[in-house]
Amino acid sequence: MSSSASPIRRSDKAELDDTDDTDVERYHLTLRGKKLTAALAFVAGTGFTLFGYDQGVMSALLSAPQFERVFPQVVTAGQPANHATLQSFIVAVYEIGCLIGALSNLWIGDKLGRRHTIILGGIIMIIGAILQTASYGYAQMVVARIVTGLGNGLNTSTVPTYHAECSPATRRGSLIMIEGSLITFGIMISLWIDFALFWAKGSSAQWRVPIALQIIFAVVMIFGIGFLPESPRWLIKHGRHAEALAVISALEDAPSSNPDVQRTYHAIREAVIMEDIPDAATTKEGKERSKTSLKELFTHGRSQNFRRAALGVVVQCFQQITGINLITYYATLLFERLGIDDVKSRIIAACNGTEYFLASLIAIALIERVGRRRLMLFGAVGQCLTMVLLAVLGSIDNPATQIASAVLLFVFNSFFAIGWLGMTWLYPAEIVGLRIRAPANALSTASNWIFNFVVVMVTGPSFSQIDWGTYIVFAALNALIVPVVYLFFPETAGRSLEEMDIIFALAYNEGVSPVIVSLRKDIPLAGSKEADRILGVEPGSRSGTSDAESETHRQENKNRI
Repeated sequence: MSSSASPIRRSDKAELDDTDDTDVERYHLTLRGKKLTAALAFVAGTGFTLFGYDQGVMSALLSAPQFERVFPQVVTAGQPANHATLQSFIVAVYEIGCLIGALSNLWIGDKLGRRHTIILGGIIMIIGAILQTASYGYAQMVVARIVTGLGNGLNTSTVPTYHAECSPATRRGSLIMIEGSLITFGIMISLWIDFALFWAKGSSAQWRVPIALQIIFAVVMIFGIGFLPESPRWLIKHGRHAEALAVISALEDAPSSNPDVQRTYHAIREAVIMEDIPDAATTKEGKERSKTSLKELFTHGRSQNFRRAALGVVVQCFQQITGINLITYYATLLFERLGIDDVKSRIIAACNGTEYFLASLIAIALIERVGRRRLMLFGAVGQCLTMVLLAVLGSIDNPATQIASAVLLFVFNSFFAIGWLGMTWLYPAEIVGLRIRAPANALSTASNWIFNFVVVMVTGPSFSQIDWGTYIVFAALNALIVPVVYLFFPETAGRSLEEMDIIFALAYNEGVSPVIVSLRKDIPLAGSKEADRILGVEPGSRSGTSDAESETHRQENKNRI
């Protein structure tokens, strides 16, 4: 979209206001209100539990005797130097699949819709899990993990967007932070299951069963999504207005004629028009006539697409360069490096995963009260200091410092769980505009997997070559995060997805940083006449919304923020 696009005419919008109540009733949903919100959270949460389970399950398996028997390439003690690389590769190659899956969303995400993309991702993960479980050689396991990652990449680039688009602004942060907690819940479950199956030392069930159990989560997710509606924002973008209004009505648990339902509906439609989709308004059969071009990710103007897409990419990068996957993927090996025997290291690793999950619950309570920026800054500072201490203690290396180092791994998890765990799945979904949301989130998720791969791939060789110096590297990277977040990351707490369009447009109009604008309390409500002016919509009467209503809602917005 060109930054010099002409203002949107109200006459263009008037053509949209022909949605028939009979059409809306045809799409009436029986699951409504809190029950629908809970169902959405459950299904989205299942997807992220699956994500966490698949991340954590390899941690203890890498040193399981039966796994080492089938895959001797992962054994590093007394073996050639390249075994450390091969060990890291069988773990990190999963991220290659995730990267491919996330990037594929650039082309199929908007075409299939949020629900169908999630279903496709779940099916691919089931196929990958079956292939992993049936593996009898290193190459087969590598291919199987790529396939599993492909499905997970589709899911992780779609589920947060889907959930964010179906959540109210006042609860969106806490709902998606719950998803972050469920990642750690999945990690915790995988570690305890690994520990339980560790005792099956005479059978390959020691590692095959933990890998196969992820199929259960995928089946639940696929089955559950069948009972849920499509995102109203995706529906409006594709011209399915009556269906979208029915979904908004169900989410609000109010009639389609309710002022709040109508206001949300018109705000989303206005965002669609503002993103210059010429035929979305008149296409009632759901046929897409205007496709998002990847070039639009690099445009500026009022939409500031490039800035917003870049923020999503950077925040996902930052999550990985904190060094969290040193622990997530290698927890058991790290505790063994500290001189702890194989049984105790598995118990401590499982306890570490449990503490990780409990710490993540704190973020749910804080996310809307404290805001996104403060939590990110808090996490980065805490992680930096913890890495510094791990480096210092690692250089001393005696029984006392080994115990302290084990404790610090728990501390690092706590800072990360509060500041960065769920944040990077929430923030990219909030920060970008509707028209580029699917491709931008595909790129941001791809960023997560690229840097995830890099971190996991270099961990084994890094500890082999520079030992405790590895912690110094990650301490420096965490220190870098602090000024970047402070200077460039706008606050999104309490804002509707459409209000973020207004914030970036206002920052462009006034020639100031979006960070400054996002901290102001006088941002007009999406759909109001003042917001129209900022977005470049020509003044005129609004169908269904009076001037008095607009003023009332501006005041409500001010009070809410």
